[in-house]
Parts: sequence; structure tokens; C-alpha cells
Amino acid sequence: AFHCLRLDKCVSLLIYTGPDGEKAWPKKYPFCGGVFQSPIDFHKDILQYDSNLLPLEFIGYNVPSTDHFTLTNNGHSVKMYLSPTMCIRNLPFEYTASQLHLHWGNRNKSEGSEHTVSGKHFAAELHVVHYNSEKYPDITAAMDKADGLAVLAVLLEIGPFNPSYEKIFRHFRNVKYKDQMVQVPGFNIQELLPDRLDEYYRYEGSLTTPPCYPSVLWTVFRHPVKISQEQLLALETAMYCTESDDPEPLEMVDNFRNVQEFHERLVFISFREGKLYECLYAKTQCTVICFLHCLDERTENTGVVYIGKFHTIATAGNSSPYRHTAVAVLAIPLCRQPLSS
Repeated sequence: AFHCLRLDKCVSLLIYTGPDGEKAWPKKYPFCGGVFQSPIDFHKDILQYDSNLLPLEFIGYNVPSTDHFTLTNNGHSVKMYLSPTMCIRNLPFEYTASQLHLHWGNRNKSEGSEHTVSGKHFAAELHVVHYNSEKYPDITAAMDKADGLAVLAVLLEIGPFNPSYEKIFRHFRNVKYKDQMVQVPGFNIQELLPDRLDEYYRYEGSLTTPPCYPSVLWTVFRHPVKISQEQLLALETAMYCTESDDPEPLEMVDNFRNVQEFHERLVFISFREGKLYECLYAKTQCTVICFLHCLDERTENTGVVYIGKFHTIATAGNSSPYRHTAVAVLAIPLCRQPLSS
């Protein structure tokens, strides 16, 4: 349970559980009880492949270390303000970066993501928030507009130590209490995103915190990013939702919203479902290995491995989502010979 339950100390803070938790949000914030709410669960019944979905284009994401981001504890999450020179394209509009923040669980149950996949929670979730800078002057003007915001979501799971996330996490000790802030040297924010930026879920939803405006074009990356168990523990235990002079500090944990009803919407996906295509990056060698599985055991050998340049994958016919041509291709049959009829 989110631990900010003493209203005398946390009256201005966001409450997730208890009598003043999520179920009470619509009383003060009507949109929280409305439609097009986020987060949601991604399950096969609502997914539809869209061949028109393109990889996002990132502009200005590599911020020099001479510039700085401001990291702050806002009482219900840790938030880092981003450079206004950062933007994303290949969306209906150009969107300028505003801030990023995280959602997580607690040390006893490391299930802290907001979005889920087939009912599965991940350890935590990163949101990179952008506003429609073609139509609105700032995020305040954009946040309640239907086309106002675009949020990138990264699902986090346990794995090796992640040096890119540590560029933020190492500063948690300086934002231990509400309203504390610290300067973080600039770095390439794209390092926080998955390697596979071409595979994602796309849907129209809302802010996951009050006032829950249905103003967000969501891009949730399919492939999780790994952080270490120690890094996750730091996220779950380092910060408090109370101020530094509070004699009874309250841990900031479980700051994620439950999944919402989807109301017969569709989620568009940039990848084909199932095991038709399985691709692995070999980053150190700048190669991509793609496994194209058999569609039918009784047909000809359709399963091959393609090995080509990074982001340059051999085409497997007009229906393939990978339409580029590799400079050098090695094709290895995977399927069995056609069966006799």
C-alpha cells in the first residue's frame, strides 16, 4: 500500500490506496472516473498490427554533460525535468520533452509497473513525458487537450546492473525527502530506452495520476529494459513522501495506478504477434539476427535466419515488417522439408 495515509502530513500528496485512494480520485477529479483511462493491460484480444507505425525519431536527446537536468522529489514520485531542445517526431505532431518520472512497487513485492502485458506486472516503469509543441506553448496549456501529450513508457525488469539508469539513481540520496532537488549532469536520455525502438504498443489514453486528463498518446515499448536488483531496491527504499522535518517519515512505495477498463478500444502494435518474427540484437557486433518461423509445415522452407547490418534487415517478402535490404545476408533454413501429402 502507498504509505502516505496520514492526511495531516500528506494532504497535498497523491494517495493510491485506502479510503482516499484511487477509488476516491473521481470525487475531486471527474476525469479519473471517465473513459480513455490509463494504464491498461495489453492482451491479444485488443491488439491490432498496424504496418504504418514507424520508429520514433529522437531529436536533441543526447544532452551534453555541461548542461544539467533538475531531479526532484515531488512527494509521490521522483521527477527529472528535461531539456526543451529534446523532441520526438514520426507522430501526428512534433512533441517537446518536458520531464521523466518513475513508478515502482515495494521491497517485499517488486511489481511496480503501471501497464501490464497479459496480466503480468513488471518491476517498475519509466515515463518520458512530451507535449504537443506545434499547437501549444507549454505543457500546462497542452495537458488537458485531447492531442496535448505524448508519453513514452519503458517497462523495467530485473537483470544486470544498468549504468545508464545509475546516472539518475545515484542521486536519490539527494532527493530523499519531498521538495528536495539536485542537479544531474546531462547524458543521452535515449540510453534509458530499449534497444528495439521499432516494436511498441500505441493507444490513446490518459494521465495515470490526477487530474487524469484523457490527453495522452501512449507509446509503450514492447521490450523491457533491465536494471539490477540492487538498483530496484534503491528505487523502492531511497525516498520518502514526507518532508525532511517530519518526525515520522513515510516511505514512497507502490506509486502505481491499477489497470483501467479499456472500453472496447484497440491498441495498435508495430510488430507482428506470436512467433512469426523473433529478432535479437547483437549490439557488440552491430548485427541483427532474425528468425522467421514456418507458417505451415507443409509448405516450402520458409524459415530462415537473416544476419545483416544493425537496423538493416533483409526483406522476407512484401508482408515483412522489415523492408530494408542487408548489405550482406546469411540465410540458414530452419524449417523441415515439406511433408508428403
